[in-house]
Amino acid sequence: MSERNQQQGQQDRQQGRRRNQNQQREKPDGPKRDLILELSRFQDKRIRVKFTHGRQVTGILKGFDQLMNLVLDDVQETLRDPEDESILTEKTRDLGLVVVRGPLLLTIAPVDGSEVIENPFVQPQEE
Repeated sequence: MSERNQQQGQQDRQQGRRRNQNQQREKPDGPKRDLILELSRFQDKRIRVKFTHGRQVTGILKGFDQLMNLVLDDVQETLRDPEDESILTEKTRDLGLVVVRGPLLLTIAPVDGSEVIENPFVQPQEE
């Protein structure tokens, strides 16, 4: 091996070590992120979950994480009308234990204890 090739190899190894040292540096601790929604109060209670593409399920919340991934037990999916997928039917199917990915969630609501209220943002019409 020529002297030039040996020098080039040595330089390549040194650059590789520098890259490894840069990758091994500790990342600075940033601010801790709080949960978007306090799901602990729904633990072991039945909740309704709507997904981004129209599916809807109900199940008992068994666990969750900061990314809003959920673990639901005793899950039932409400089936959609085959003619018009935007319409939910009364039919359901049992899914059992399900892991739900947070990015797919649209809404989360308790099945028990919720009530419909008037829209507070609608201006009363004058006659």
